[in-house]
Amino acid sequence: MEARLKNPVMLIPGALQALLALDKSTEAAEVPYVTRKLIHLRASQINACSVCVDMHARELKKAGEKDERIFAVSAWRETPYFTGAEQAALALTEAATRLADRSDAVPDDVWDEAARHYDDKALAALVIQIALINAFNRLNAPTRQPVGAWG
Repeated sequence: MEARLKNPVMLIPGALQALLALDKSTEAAEVPYVTRKLIHLRASQINACSVCVDMHARELKKAGEKDERIFAVSAWRETPYFTGAEQAALALTEAATRLADRSDAVPDDVWDEAARHYDDKALAALVIQIALINAFNRLNAPTRQPVGAWG
């Protein structure tokens, strides 16, 4: 696949740095790195962002994650591979990525389960991370950024 356009964040000065700064700002919330990457992978699968699916699967592998967990992210509900906290983060990711799919975009039960596992600061970081990966997906997918372009 060939890109339709150079990545938009490379064409607009400061855009990539702003997104990376937003990403870095959430590190203080102590949401585990692997949880953040699971979020990124799941949203990217939903959004069919091939470059992000590839990148985040590779990041998880590099972080020592087993293939079973990486391969099962799209079917996380039907597997025993994820902790309760990870399941809550993945459910929140799906709801916040598919905002228009239901009248109550993020149902109370999804939010409440996430809040059971994460404090307010971590919940804020999760929401920011979900928004951020959706932004990256929406920059990459329409412009058909090729797999492997980010390293």
